[in-house]
Amino acid sequence: MSQASTSTLASPESPWVRSLRTLVRNRMAMAGAAIILIWAVVAIAAPIVAPYDAMVQRIEDRLSSPSPKHLFGTDELGRDVFSRVVYGARISLPVGLLVVLFATLVGALVGALAGYIGGIFDLLIMRLADITLAFPSIVLALAIAAALGPSLKNALIAMILVWWPEYSRLMRGQVLSVKNDEYVAAARVLGASDGRILVRHIIPNTLAPIIVKASLDAGSAILTIAALSFIGLGAVPPTPEWGAMISMGRFKFYQWWLTTFPGLAVLTVVLGFNFLGDGVRDAFDPRMGGT
Repeated sequence: MSQASTSTLASPESPWVRSLRTLVRNRMAMAGAAIILIWAVVAIAAPIVAPYDAMVQRIEDRLSSPSPKHLFGTDELGRDVFSRVVYGARISLPVGLLVVLFATLVGALVGALAGYIGGIFDLLIMRLADITLAFPSIVLALAIAAALGPSLKNALIAMILVWWPEYSRLMRGQVLSVKNDEYVAAARVLGASDGRILVRHIIPNTLAPIIVKASLDAGSAILTIAALSFIGLGAVPPTPEWGAMISMGRFKFYQWWLTTFPGLAVLTVVLGFNFLGDGVRDAFDPRMGGT
């Protein structure tokens, strides 16, 4: 058989590989990935990048404007703003990603079980999701965080409790659309257990919309964490979290650097995740040439 015939009979390219190729060719998505990667490197190398200890107070340097000694100036306690922004990446990035990760895991698992099992379990889960979604997400997150008390951990818990229903409903709809397909029926006829069918056959074929939503939500999670910290329901002083830093400088109009540089940090990270999320959506959307 000729080489041309062999290549013709070769197995078709995997939809996941095709989507990845589409994503890599998307310049905006790659720009977003580069922004996120830069911030990830800054967070990991914070002790090397930051010229000062983010927690050390130097009263003699308080409220110094940006200069070669302090690139982003200093705050009211003389702490170097550049160092605090750098160390803030170690808080904002992981917390935002953890919110999306746990909301996705909890919501997708519960939604998959509800869609596959059906019956009273499905009814109860969906009614609970409906009750949660009936409230504006930011308002409900504020209420839960206020009830639990100001801390970064409680803000994270509040956001997970608010965000999981969206992933649950999305996954349930995906499971309902495929659970009666031929490949699932074939696995059932061959004696596969419900758990194996769900884990090995159904969930892998319903992940694309979940991945798209998670990639789009990552920037929103970081922005919401910053908002909760801004109003005192997230990170508490002296934690160098970007939202809390913006809050501490919001009334110091002549010390513009106190809010500008942490705000730019939030802006760039959120833009990076939005660019990447848009690219992931386009790559996995069948109408855009994805899977």
